[in-house]
Amino acid sequence: MKIRTLSILLLICVIILCAAYVSAGAGQRPQGLKKLSIEDKIEKLLRKMTIEEKIGQMTQYSWRSGSEDYHKHLRRLAGEGKVGSFLNLTPGICVKERNELQKIATEQSPSGIPLIFGFDVIHGYRTVFPIPLAQSCMWDLDLAAKAASVAAAEASSDGYDWTFAPMVDIARDPRWGRIAESFGEDPYLASVFAAAKVRGFQGRNLADPRTLVACLKHYAAYGAAEAGKDYNTCEVSERTLREVYLPPFKAGVDAGAATLMSGFNEISGIPTSGNRHILTDILRDEWKFDGFVVSDYNSVAQLITHGFAEDYGDAAQKAATAGVDMVMESEKCLKELQRLVKTGKVSEKVIDQAVRRILRIKFRAGLFDHPYVDPNLSESVILSKEHLQTAREVAKKSMVLLKNDSSLLPLRKDIKTLALIGPLADNQKDLLGTWAGAGRSGDVVTVRKAIREKLLPQSRLLYAKGCGIQDDSTEGFNEAVKIANQSDMVILAVGESEKMSGEGHSRAYLDLPEVQKKLVKKIHATGKPVIVVLFSGRPLSISWLKENIPAILLAWHPGVQGGNAVADILFGDYNPSGKLTTTFPRTVGQVPIYYNHKNTGRPPREKDRYTSRYIDISWTPLFPFGYGLSYTTFEYKNLKVNPNKIVLGQPITVTIDVQNTGERAGEEVVQLYIRDLVASVTRPVKELKGFRKISLKPKQKKKVSFTITSEQLSFCNQEMKFVTEPGDFKIWVGPDSVRGLQGDFKIVPPK
Repeated sequence: MKIRTLSILLLICVIILCAAYVSAGAGQRPQGLKKLSIEDKIEKLLRKMTIEEKIGQMTQYSWRSGSEDYHKHLRRLAGEGKVGSFLNLTPGICVKERNELQKIATEQSPSGIPLIFGFDVIHGYRTVFPIPLAQSCMWDLDLAAKAASVAAAEASSDGYDWTFAPMVDIARDPRWGRIAESFGEDPYLASVFAAAKVRGFQGRNLADPRTLVACLKHYAAYGAAEAGKDYNTCEVSERTLREVYLPPFKAGVDAGAATLMSGFNEISGIPTSGNRHILTDILRDEWKFDGFVVSDYNSVAQLITHGFAEDYGDAAQKAATAGVDMVMESEKCLKELQRLVKTGKVSEKVIDQAVRRILRIKFRAGLFDHPYVDPNLSESVILSKEHLQTAREVAKKSMVLLKNDSSLLPLRKDIKTLALIGPLADNQKDLLGTWAGAGRSGDVVTVRKAIREKLLPQSRLLYAKGCGIQDDSTEGFNEAVKIANQSDMVILAVGESEKMSGEGHSRAYLDLPEVQKKLVKKIHATGKPVIVVLFSGRPLSISWLKENIPAILLAWHPGVQGGNAVADILFGDYNPSGKLTTTFPRTVGQVPIYYNHKNTGRPPREKDRYTSRYIDISWTPLFPFGYGLSYTTFEYKNLKVNPNKIVLGQPITVTIDVQNTGERAGEEVVQLYIRDLVASVTRPVKELKGFRKISLKPKQKKKVSFTITSEQLSFCNQEMKFVTEPGDFKIWVGPDSVRGLQGDFKIVPPK
């Protein structure tokens, strides 16, 4: 009996072992790594991988760029372990493509390593949110993170693991098209938004299937492109790099960002995809980043065009040794890299380090344990009611009321006759904005539809397109003027198309297109009260509008719920609270223009020619950083700095009373700025160091408190070290970077 029992047990063991063996033979070999730590798993895989497989992990291909024959080629490479990642699967069939490719990689390739799938989920997937520049105008970090989590849930349900976002480049030049993807001009504000977006995309656990791996881009200083021309040279000093352009990346790394993207640009003669100083010395050695770096599209091969590399092999060697781990679409470079390793010109240790970093993120993202996506999941996730509600809330809070003379806004819902005119009034596609993910124009609620739903049944809404966005035809002017004359009030929806901003869409002129300027002036000439709703992906030069139009609402490119958000604000269902995070110039001749500039030895003064000013226009902006109106008013009183004299290292508490003095409930962004008056290195005239967004009922008062630490007052000294120096400081607390109550404090050295 005992022998029979032992025989049965032995048979069961054999069956289990065979099943395990079969499973391993079916591409599940990494399952044997389950009990090991991630680092041990990585080392075990590395020991068995060939150099071809290792360089395969460093390779990323774009799936959409090619014929079916090319797709067959890519499938073959995946089966041979010669691909680490794909980007740009086909919207609508992403999950099918992903699961097919993942099955090939995990079940046919020698080491069974899963692929990671990336996509540019910049400001939403199908539920498209306002552009990032607009979102920063909310000054609401929790809501920004929530928008990212919605985007992550939708994109991951449709087959993606990885987003090439957030873009955290500081942008001080509105000519640059990619300012639309940025969080504006201020390093502090961009830093806190970078961290919020990373938290939103990645969640608390990167292995959660509802999250996306975040990618901070474009590392680094891409926003400093000369003349605002995309892909252009960036000439910045080490101090400016560390004080202005790197802080948002550091904040994102500290928040746990798993990947970074090296940019197209060069910094002081060294292209970023071959720049060891930023990719290794700073990112890895100083910041201790342990994720991986992917190059921007073909940027490694472009080292040749820069004149930095001689050929594909030289480009590959310089990128890999500088610290690029995965190469996006530079196949020729990777083939050469394989040859260089085999001939000993590139150490295999360099390759191993890159692969280590890539595998680490694949393990953390749960791809080894859960390589596939449920093909039915997206139906219950994409464009859900909750997601659309969040998109509407974000859009409302992103919009900035620039002007509202005589309280023209909000409008009454029982207005007798309202005219709606302009090329963006009944427009769906252009409200999505640049880099709209998998967004579809049919998902967009137009301004026309939303306003019609707001008005009472007895109110008349008259509509005329008036003109196109950029064409020269004025044929629609007569109809537009006709309905304006028939109306009590006119809403003009004008601005940029989605193709007028974004990557590769820099502009030399920042005005409204000429045909739209003519239309606005024609309608203004009717004498009717006019409200302009301005749609754009960047600051525009709208001096004529400011001087002549009584009410201006900046709607940016607001996404799928843009029309509803505009209507909510125009009719007073939401009191606007957005504040600018980028300075609006009077004219393009002032560019670059930003609030936290240096003072110079001859700061500008009226009627003094020999100061830093213009002779033909004011040096001041049209609208300053931090600016934005409300339907109510706020009063600032009782600024207190306690103590106003401290020993270096001690904190300072700043308090101020803010009261809603109007008749409507509203939100106010209370902003704190400082200035270090004398330092070993010159300091900006003002620097944002804190903000609080508060809600106040009519007549309600709140005490707002800030704590300033030594770290917040630090800067990069002459030895390129961050220090806080004793001295005198000014402080401002107010509604924007120009207005506010002023105080001061002093820091003395320790005894």
